[in-house]
Amino acid sequence: MDWLRVHRGDAPLVIAFPHGGTDLAGLDEQFVSPWHAQIDTDWWIADLYAFAADLGATLIATGISRSVIDMNRDPSGASLYPRQATTELCPTTTFDGEPLYRFGEPDEASITQRLNLYHRPYHDTLAAELDRLKAAHGRVVLYDAHSIRSHVPRLFGGELPQFNIGTNGGATAAPELETIVANICAASGHGHVVNGRFKGGWTTRHYGRPDDGIHAVQMELAQRGYMAEPPEITHANWPSPLDPKPAIRPVLEQVIAATLDFAKGRP
Repeated sequence: MDWLRVHRGDAPLVIAFPHGGTDLAGLDEQFVSPWHAQIDTDWWIADLYAFAADLGATLIATGISRSVIDMNRDPSGASLYPRQATTELCPTTTFDGEPLYRFGEPDEASITQRLNLYHRPYHDTLAAELDRLKAAHGRVVLYDAHSIRSHVPRLFGGELPQFNIGTNGGATAAPELETIVANICAASGHGHVVNGRFKGGWTTRHYGRPDDGIHAVQMELAQRGYMAEPPEITHANWPSPLDPKPAIRPVLEQVIAATLDFAKGRP
């Protein structure tokens, strides 16, 4: 599975990157354009957190674009945010509501094929790594790493806070861990929110079982913290490159270090 990249570490922390891929799995001609199919990528997200490998974290990243199949959606197709604008398991529009497909949306057979080829292998790998580390340490944290443009009117009003922490209302992680992460973000001087518009997707909701030793947190970053966001996104200016010295990287380094301390039982 050359589309799935796994860096195995021995620390009790798994960082997952379900939306950083741009590979359209040979379906390029079905989309309005490759650029439209890739516009909502969590750009450079694995590069932003690459430092965590040196701390012993396990990193799992898919190269498959979320427009082919969204690794952070319920495989049944059930909506994570009922009565709110969102995108599907196999998205048919961009975040801005623009059609993704040139001639027709994926049918049931196509969706099933994508589930079998990509979604299930990704989650089988993620589950196996969590099981491995939980067996070794007794407690493990899953940190689901995301990012999104700061302004997406169809999905949320105004400007998104820099740090958006999701634990599905406190159900997927211990209150202590949620507080640790929130306090670091608050002290940074950048905006943050806990369980706001992004409460955690299917990954955190599916795996987060704090009573069983698996704590799951989703972090959704506003992309302005590590790359330039033009006022109007066009083919000529998007994506912009990763800032060589992102303003938020020191904060993320603190968050990951503190998350590791929690997982290891350190005060």
